[in-house]
Amino acid sequence: MQTAPPRQAPGIVSASVRVFELSLGEMLWSRRTIFMGLVVGLPVVLALVVRLFDLAGATGVRVNNMAVDGPAVFGLIIWAFFLRFSIPVLGVFYGTSLIADEVEDKTITYLFSRPISRQAVLFGKYLAYMACTVLVVLPSIVLVWFLVIPMGGSLGGNFIDLVKDLAIVAIGLAVYGAVFAFVGAKFKRPLLVGLVFVFGWEQVVLALPGYMKQLSVAYYLQGLVPHAMPTDSFASMVQAISRETPALGTSLLTMGLIEGAVLYYAARIVANREYVLEQ
Repeated sequence: MQTAPPRQAPGIVSASVRVFELSLGEMLWSRRTIFMGLVVGLPVVLALVVRLFDLAGATGVRVNNMAVDGPAVFGLIIWAFFLRFSIPVLGVFYGTSLIADEVEDKTITYLFSRPISRQAVLFGKYLAYMACTVLVVLPSIVLVWFLVIPMGGSLGGNFIDLVKDLAIVAIGLAVYGAVFAFVGAKFKRPLLVGLVFVFGWEQVVLALPGYMKQLSVAYYLQGLVPHAMPTDSFASMVQAISRETPALGTSLLTMGLIEGAVLYYAARIVANREYVLEQ
């Protein structure tokens, strides 16, 4: 009587897909998604208020005696609410939790007892993070666009800018999520480390002259912004807040390298660390 051959463990790609399918539903119905909805809902409310004032015939917003039309308002919301706040914050709260939450809930050993590689657990949960944030954040940007662009602008003429903005936000979510996935795998209190990085380190180095700003994600992310924000005088004034920005190609290449490197080292940490759960 022949014995059945031993069942082979799934490859890292198929295992990552399985973890992704398991984790996506959990993330979408978690308390963090409610928090994410509040974060991205604020600019939608602001856009709605601005549009209602516009429909009521109120005098248009002016800055330094320059009229702020729909495309300029949209560019400012993308810059101030999404790129400088929402993306880093969501990266911190989701990225640091990918492994840390499993350790805190004492479910990490259950995941690692399955016949899949440990790296697949990290990659699958990272993919679930990307799907969850993109499904919530990008529709809110589109809604803001529909609300404010008609104020002195044309929907068709600004559609390319919308596509660029959506791509930049997705890139920012991917890189910040990868960085904080590494933080979550490496440090014992990853949320604190992540908040210090976003609201401490990045804010300080961006304000300092010299090369230190190159050690932040925000420096390269803002290198993409002038290619997406409207090219009118008001948006140009907003961009002038950060005069020193890298070239588009440099930003894309560096952010790609950052994402790949931190995910690789995060996977190595998860694969080699011995997790001892506290009672």
